[in-house]
Amino acid sequence: MNITLPLEVGNLDGLVAFLFALMFGPAILLLIIGFILRSKRKYKAGKVLFILAGIYLLVSLGVCGGLMGAY
Repeated sequence: MNITLPLEVGNLDGLVAFLFALMFGPAILLLIIGFILRSKRKYKAGKVLFILAGIYLLVSLGVCGGLMGAY
């Protein structure tokens, strides 16, 4: 007896929301922390967090954007 199950894709809204949160969440968090440190006169630490936020955003848009765009 061979049982085959149909592979149907249902609602993927949760997965899309998770990927958007993964793409933009940490970058926005680093940016906010960078602004807080910059307002407290710690310019070098704020600048480092701005750069890290930019790099994270660039890499995450490349990786997650490639996954969402399906090439």
